[in-house]
This record gives sequence, C-alpha cells and structure tokens, in this order.
Amino acid sequence: MVRRTHRRIDRLYSKKLKTVTDFKFDRRVADAFDDMIVRSVPFYHELQRMIVELAARFVQKRSNVYDLGCATGTTLSMLSKAFSDPTVRFYGIDSSREMIRQAESKLAGFNDRRLTLVRQDLNSLGRLSRPSVVIMAFTLQFLEPLDRRTIVASIHDSLIGNGCLILTEKVFGADHLTSRLMGDLHDDFKRRNRYSELEIAQKRQALENTLIPYRLDDIVRLLYECGFPIVEIFFKWLNFAGLIAVKARP
Repeated sequence: MVRRTHRRIDRLYSKKLKTVTDFKFDRRVADAFDDMIVRSVPFYHELQRMIVELAARFVQKRSNVYDLGCATGTTLSMLSKAFSDPTVRFYGIDSSREMIRQAESKLAGFNDRRLTLVRQDLNSLGRLSRPSVVIMAFTLQFLEPLDRRTIVASIHDSLIGNGCLILTEKVFGADHLTSRLMGDLHDDFKRRNRYSELEIAQKRQALENTLIPYRLDDIVRLLYECGFPIVEIFFKWLNFAGLIAVKARP
C-alpha cells in the first residue's frame, strides 16, 4: 500500500464526468502528479533509484545530463543530491508549463546552479548539447508515434561516446491475450492503491488517445535501429519496462 505523505491526493477522476476529455498535463494534473505517479506506476520509487544509479555509471566530467519529460522534477532532485561534480550540468525539459512550474518549486530549495529547466515541445526536440546521460522516464509513450524514431535517433547522435539513454515505458504484451492480462493485473495494482472502479475506467478513457505504448520488442528494435549497439532491459513488471541503451565509444 502506498504511504501517504504531503502530496496532494489525486482525485481527478473520482467523480462521474459528463465528458471524459483527452488527458493533458495541465494544472490539475501537475498539482496531483506526484501522488498519481506513485499510485499508478509499480515500484516507482525503486525505478527512480535505479535510474540515478545507472546514470552514475555513465555520467562523464564536463558533460550534461538531460531529463526529457522531467515532470515535477523528482528525478532531477535525486540527481542533484547524488552528483557533486561541478562540471556536470542537469537539464530538465518538459512541454507542460504547469509541470515546469511544479519542478521550479520543488527544486528551488536546492540552490544548485547546475540545474536548468526548459519548456519545450519534445516532439520537435533537436540536437542536445554534449549529453553523457539522457533520461526519458515514461515520456516516449506520450510523444507522437511518427516522431519517436527521429527523436531517439537525435538522442543517439547527440550523446558523447559511451553515453547512455535510460528509458522507462508502459508497454504492450506480445499479443492481445497477454496485453489484456497485464492490463487487468495493473488495474488490480491501482485498486490496491485505493483507486475506485470509476477512477480507473475514466482515466483509461482519458489516456486512450494520448498514451500510446509500444511492444517491448519494438522498443528494443527501435533502439538498435537508431544506432545503439548495446540495449539491456533492467526492469520488467507486467506492462512496465526499463531499458538502458549505450552508445559506442568513438
């Protein structure tokens, strides 16, 4: 069971809505996001720890770390605490103005001049500046499918040698049967975290046109095809996966 803290509780879909509109990272979502993500994504805190520990193995001096889809800045806050090297800078990029505002509030007390937040449409992401680590935590699944290959290829080309892309995603099963099974078990996870049947159903409807997962093997194939010679799955729980892709040394 999730331990409740000072997070604002997610009640976005607790009442019957006349019309369920497409999910957007607006103010209401941003305000409740930290509660929403913990109650919706299994092992979320452990995944954050794993991301930082993996990043520690690949971050290089005088390089940059990018968190694409940084949301409320949770990963950035952990990176700031974990790495003291003054030559490494951290960039959080998100297309949502409200998410950036939440991140600014969360990171304000760190007084870390290495942290920079940028609002930018990730679907039109260009070349990054000297990254040794790029993180996409549940971000690719919200980007336009037709743009994903271009984005991943741009990340690969931007990375310095032996740099890495750390990716966590919701995924489809290998076929309709397993996808349905994993989805049902994920719904059970949300019920254990006190989401009602109404909340589960309405949020599923809201996400239908905005969160578009790939199959895990399709993600692996995409990473290889974009130039990464090493791709490893470091986490798998039903319909959630974590992968690390490493760029070859020059």
